[in-house]
Amino acid sequence: MKLQIIAIMIFLSLTDVMASETIKYKNSSDMDTLELTQEWDKTFPESEKVTHSKITFHNRYGITLVADLYKPLDASGQLAAVAVCGPYGAVKEQVSGRYAQSLAERGFLTIAFDPSFYGESSGTPRNLTSPEISTDDFSAAVDYLLTREDVDSGSIGILGICGWGGFALNAAANDPRIKATVASTMYDMSRVNANGYFDTMSADDRYQLRVQLNKQRTKDYQNGTYDRDGGVVNPVPEEAPLFVRQYHDYYKTERGYHHRSPNSNDGINKTASLSFINLPILAYIDEIRSAVLLIHGEKAHSRYFSEDAYKRLTGANKELLIIPGANHTDLYDNLAVIPFDKIEIFFKKSF
Repeated sequence: MKLQIIAIMIFLSLTDVMASETIKYKNSSDMDTLELTQEWDKTFPESEKVTHSKITFHNRYGITLVADLYKPLDASGQLAAVAVCGPYGAVKEQVSGRYAQSLAERGFLTIAFDPSFYGESSGTPRNLTSPEISTDDFSAAVDYLLTREDVDSGSIGILGICGWGGFALNAAANDPRIKATVASTMYDMSRVNANGYFDTMSADDRYQLRVQLNKQRTKDYQNGTYDRDGGVVNPVPEEAPLFVRQYHDYYKTERGYHHRSPNSNDGINKTASLSFINLPILAYIDEIRSAVLLIHGEKAHSRYFSEDAYKRLTGANKELLIIPGANHTDLYDNLAVIPFDKIEIFFKKSF
């Protein structure tokens, strides 16, 4: 019982649970003024093998998203393209940018985008996630890529990390234009919000969570502001599970800290998890006809999300790759662990 209480408390703390030279961009759809950083401010070094630029595109909800575009140096003709996003509560200067740049070094045109309400992208309230909008951001990235003359329209894939791995699967189930999907160290955000970590929450626990979140919703409305969940817990409580320490070691240290990252700072809106409780984002993944590769670490606390999702996928073009000895955050930035060779082969074979 004590372990269950600790798990619920950690869950709530993470989603309850969890300058520089700029240029102003006037967006034509919602007329927001976006300030786009022009200097290199990533948590990883800039590659000399690719070109880098900032681009913008919009989703179906009129929100303008900002992305870093990476392209192989001296590339010509039409290229296969991959849109990358995640982890949950992170920005493109962290994990997604590292993945995107590494894939561009391997010949792909890639974009790593800030999702709606995050980082340099627009959308209010800030620091919000949504089962629908967060999923649609991937399809909006496909919309954009299809407008580019240097992209092969029949060779577009997506790659989601952590919570955006689940959104990527949801997008693949709904968007046949997506020809291949990689989900790395995936979370099912609906499941973890509705059931807690390791499915420890009961119906009564879920009811109490709804009571708490709707009290917060009332408070937010009365105050005209949105309280945030505090980001990754700091300092880490002595009784915290190992995976909480691993999150801290990435988001709260020089290794992965970024000043625009919700996880690295004050977190996302406390009520952001409310809509996930009743909306299962992986409901139709058994209908995905395109290729899917799920990647997870053997020692990751979140491994069960990928294993259970894989059991529901159908067709011979679905794969599950477990990385020996790796934990959840190893797949954020450990280049000795992230299987870029496999990801490259998977995308090229699937297109």
